[in-house]
Amino acid sequence: MSDDKLIDAAIAVRNNAYAPYSRFLVGAALHDADGRLFVGCNTENAAYPQGICAEGGAISAMVAAGGRRIADLVICGGGDRACAPCGGCRQKIREFGTPDLRIRMVGPEGDVLLVRTLADLLPDAFGPEDLDAA
Repeated sequence: MSDDKLIDAAIAVRNNAYAPYSRFLVGAALHDADGRLFVGCNTENAAYPQGICAEGGAISAMVAAGGRRIADLVICGGGDRACAPCGGCRQKIREFGTPDLRIRMVGPEGDVLLVRTLADLLPDAFGPEDLDAA
């Protein structure tokens, strides 16, 4: 356990991941603009790769609760290499995060392996304001 509740939540939910095909467990935890905590884990199915990524699960939980802005995000993968969000998840994060959103990627013991802003991960991103939907 760390002294960071968001990191602890990402580690804990990673243990609930359903990944019988890849065996690659991922957990994500986020705070919304109101400080509420939401989590998600990757969920695979036999029609691989039609699963759900951890980040998408956490974002869906936030949206279902009425949240519309990600304030902080932690992604927990396995091993000593940072688990960066896939391209699709980067776009999902962009829908609800600002370019300066800090994204921390941690290992299963809570060690911070990489910190990037959303702008670092998805430069020149296409977002809601490009459709005048902001």
